[in-house]
Amino acid sequence: MKYVIIGGDAAGMSAAMEIYRHDPQADITTLESGHNYSYGQCGLPYVIDGRIGSTEEVIARRPEVFRDKYNIDARTMHTVTNVDTDRQIVSGVFTNTREPFSIQYDKLLIATGAKSVKLKMEGRELKGIRSLKSIPDTEAIIGEVKNVEQVTIVGGGYIGLEIAEALSEIGKKVRILLRSGQVASFLDHELAKKVHEEAYKHQIEIVFNEEMVRYTGTDWVDGIQTSKEHYPTDFVIEAIGVQPNTDFLDGDKIELAKNGAIRVNPHLETTVKNVYAAGDCAQHFNRMKQRADYIPLGTTANKQGRIAGLNMAGVAETFAGIVGSSILKFFDVTIGKTGLNEKEVKELGFDYEESTKEVTNISSYYPGGEDMLVKMIWKKDSKRLLGLQIVGGAGVDKRIDVGAVALFHQMRLRELLDLDLSYAPPFNSVWDPVQKMAKRQL
Repeated sequence: MKYVIIGGDAAGMSAAMEIYRHDPQADITTLESGHNYSYGQCGLPYVIDGRIGSTEEVIARRPEVFRDKYNIDARTMHTVTNVDTDRQIVSGVFTNTREPFSIQYDKLLIATGAKSVKLKMEGRELKGIRSLKSIPDTEAIIGEVKNVEQVTIVGGGYIGLEIAEALSEIGKKVRILLRSGQVASFLDHELAKKVHEEAYKHQIEIVFNEEMVRYTGTDWVDGIQTSKEHYPTDFVIEAIGVQPNTDFLDGDKIELAKNGAIRVNPHLETTVKNVYAAGDCAQHFNRMKQRADYIPLGTTANKQGRIAGLNMAGVAETFAGIVGSSILKFFDVTIGKTGLNEKEVKELGFDYEESTKEVTNISSYYPGGEDMLVKMIWKKDSKRLLGLQIVGGAGVDKRIDVGAVALFHQMRLRELLDLDLSYAPPFNSVWDPVQKMAKRQL
């Protein structure tokens, strides 16, 4: 069986390894447009400030490891430009030379990931404007920010906040420029305010509710003109999100959603026979919304890649879906969310209730406790948990993960009280903060 996988990172190589394990006769070829395979994109902001020594350290496996140890034909610098699903042929060009290539497949996995969204406005061609998605992006930013003072980050989501922290840590003046009224749009506003406070504490400027009009400068960017003001800057990083990397596909055959994500069934099959898709280029079934969604994260890419690979190798398996869990560090606070926020609950038409409380992460009498702002949302009639958001110090990750498990199993607030969670005064209260929140509503 000839397997071809487009994409050499999380989803693609998770699938390749499952095929290797379950089909001893497999002939596996993977096609990657760049030089790097299997690296941790989420670690890249920490390379910028030196917490991770170099981009080499985020690479899990090099292509030669796949070739030599697993007999996977892991090719680099192969840019795919077309998939002929009638003849089952993938074609493209060598990234450097632009010479053409083509390869036949019996089964194909599309795992091309996502690409950074770039603003389409005057001045976009100026030097000193970057985004962060890959190892080459990271190395370019490190080289170019050495001699700049003021950096402006357009966007305040996960990547924007992590980059803001990294650049602040290496002594840059940092400004975050937003179209909206808050950073971390996945949070409800009362929790986002805690993130704003943390930014101000570290001298990060935030500009709210301004539309970007154009970049200014001659050769190198020297400012951003918004709908209200001109902001001088020495460097710009656009962090306004990502979009599925599927421009090379014919949407008439392999069906795409409006945002370009590939539609897949629970087995990660596309609308075309023998073609699968997984990771940031594909849709993700959201258990909370009970519909296809798009929340591109490395954890989901690895899970979908594994399941796609199993199905391609003849082992029937389904993707159970996501509940929308995420977490990030921003200076001294941890920001976590799982399930739905209030805006999402309203859009879905749920009759709901919510509670927001400041709680302590450990027993109140034990020294060193840290505050957490916790927001819990549940269905009014059934008391089924719908979402959990937390901003605070130590222990946020533990509570978000408890919430994620509860959401996956559709638990009610009463059932949260029955959870046998670990307790000792340095780690928790007799009633965990999540349980305390639930207990007050019963």
